[in-house]
Amino acid sequence: MNLTKSERPHIAFFGRTNSGKSSLVNAVTNQNLSVVSDIKGTTTDPVEKSMEILPLGPVVIIDTAGVNDGVNDAENKLGQLRVKKTMQVLGKTDIAVLVVDSTIGLQKEDEELIKVFEERKIPYLIGFNKSDLFPHTSNSTLNEAGEKLYLSAKTGEGIYELKEKLGHIFNENKKEKYIIKDKLKQGDIVILVIPIDESAPKGRIILPQQNVLRECLDAHTNVICTQPENLKEILNKITPNLVITDSQAFNKVKEIVPENIILTSFSILMAKYKGKLEELVIGAETISKLNDGDKVLISEACTHHRQCNDIGTVKFPKWIKDFSGKNIEFEFTQGGEFPQDLSNYKLIVHCGGCMINEAEMQSRIKKAKEQNIPIVNYGMAIAYMNGILDRALEIFDK
Repeated sequence: MNLTKSERPHIAFFGRTNSGKSSLVNAVTNQNLSVVSDIKGTTTDPVEKSMEILPLGPVVIIDTAGVNDGVNDAENKLGQLRVKKTMQVLGKTDIAVLVVDSTIGLQKEDEELIKVFEERKIPYLIGFNKSDLFPHTSNSTLNEAGEKLYLSAKTGEGIYELKEKLGHIFNENKKEKYIIKDKLKQGDIVILVIPIDESAPKGRIILPQQNVLRECLDAHTNVICTQPENLKEILNKITPNLVITDSQAFNKVKEIVPENIILTSFSILMAKYKGKLEELVIGAETISKLNDGDKVLISEACTHHRQCNDIGTVKFPKWIKDFSGKNIEFEFTQGGEFPQDLSNYKLIVHCGGCMINEAEMQSRIKKAKEQNIPIVNYGMAIAYMNGILDRALEIFDK
């Protein structure tokens, strides 16, 4: 199964420094994924690796720095930064493994992590590592509901059981979700409007377009891919069941597609697939309520080369200013950076999130909601400013 990184379950290993997280990760993956040393704080930035692990299949394994690194030293700014980056990983974690040093048992930091896992409803298990140095009960005596395992990265004890348990947790929490397939019937005619312009990547189409096309084919629909300038000619020949467009072409496409044909965008489909539609609708409506001097955060989950007419840093600020008629201030983030404190912003405009997993997108939306800051994604915002958000959401009423 050739899943993209954003679609793979993210399994993160947490724990105190020198609990053996990195050694355990290497034992689970059968690779020297992480640097192993007796020196405290060897793991700095989180280490991520996409790979296949039986019985889970395609996964992303994440090794993190120790949660107690630098917390007892007010001058250890680097250690505190490592802890901050470790805690940020929680936002993208689908399953957590808490690694505990068997020779010292659960510590305060371990118990705090367990509390965070439970508050965030992150499935987790506890691995008591270095079991070769500590007398313990055999794993075979643990019942199926037991959340702890005795492990030894050195001898291999419990590694097989750990993989099996992770597979069990994943299957228990697995949700069958589709971007569009569940809204289609065999034989439907679907038109995908894919502009090939200065913002289109050379030699390929972007991930949401790839994923939607694949689901349309899996549903045995008849798919036509075209560019906006050719859409009218096609509609003169056939009547499709559905038109899906790149959001940036909404303004042109809405004038061409008759009202009786369902119209939506790739980004709006991603909003439903990875986000919380109700929260994003509220965010869209906030654009009309912006005032002079308000600050808007525009956040993109991927990192890419900024072009002269970049959608995030150029197009959106202009669109929002023109639509609101207000003098708005803008700030920008890319990649894994997303502010902890959002209180300075009146609105967050986020990309479709195709390059991050559902857990991280949901975490960002949740963080905004907890701080009472409206959030909207690109497609929802564009549809709203073009006056067709209600029409673009009709697909979800089917």
